[in-house]
This record gives sequence, C-alpha cells and structure tokens, in this order.
Amino acid sequence: MSVALPTDIQAYFDHAAHAAPSARAMLPLYRDLLGGEFIYGGRNERVGYVAFCLEYAGGGKIELMEPLPGSGFFDSFFARNPRGGLHHLTFKVTDIERSVARAQESGFELTGVYLEDEHWREAFVHPRAGSGALVQFVEAHPFGHPGRGSGGSIDEVLGPEEQA
Repeated sequence: MSVALPTDIQAYFDHAAHAAPSARAMLPLYRDLLGGEFIYGGRNERVGYVAFCLEYAGGGKIELMEPLPGSGFFDSFFARNPRGGLHHLTFKVTDIERSVARAQESGFELTGVYLEDEHWREAFVHPRAGSGALVQFVEAHPFGHPGRGSGGSIDEVLGPEEQA
C-alpha cells in the first residue's frame, strides 16, 4: 500500500519506549552502561503502568515501562514479546487534531485517540500501518501531563525494590 506522507504536521521525534515485565531490570543497560539520567516518571494507575524517562548526552531519550500489579494493559504486547521490547515511538506535534486528520487522510489506521485532556493529548498509528511499530503522536502542555507524575527519582517512581 502506498500512502502520501503528511509533511505539514510539524512533528519531531521525542523518544522511544521500551516495555518489560520489570523496568528496574533494564537499568543496568540503559542507566548504568549507557549513562541515561533520570528526568521524570510516574505511575499511571488509571491505565495500569509505571514509566520513567532517561535522557542521554545529545538529548536522546528513552522511556522505560512496566505493568502495575494486576494490570492487563500490556497483556497483548507481552503475549507477542514475553521478555519485552520496543513498545512505541513518540513524536510531539503542535496540533493533534490536524495530525490525526492528516494521518487518516493519508490512509493510516489509528488506534487509541485520546483528545479529552488539555495537558496530554495523544493518538497512535496502529502497528499494522506503522510497519510493525506503534507510533504515538502527542500534543503536550508545556508542563506535561499531571497524571504522568514527576517523581524525584527512579526509586520514588518504582517504589521499594522487592526482596527475594
């Protein structure tokens, strides 16, 4: 299928998100070896996940995500990827309605269009239309989404480490 690419939505790449059963288990690679610095994070109790962002020299970012206990949010993702993997790619846009309209006009299938919050409005290009990748469009208030939280550290976001 050939589609015309929307060139006028003023999108810029923000971050990649990696989901796994344990975000803490990803820290030896993304924080310790690669040098990512915690910049923000929080728990999304409504949806059922915890996430935080690390930033690297040069400005690149990665979001590390894990499910909250009892959440089914990642069920289909982990059915396909039991150990985790790339969950989505996020592009910030200046006008979410225009971005959604242009994507639909261009033939891209969208899923999860959430336009009801003035702080964080998002839509996703379905992986079938994104060559296997879930692509997120986000129009965010300059101060972010209040529900995303801003814990002061990874430990505050994840809570105490479970002792075996």
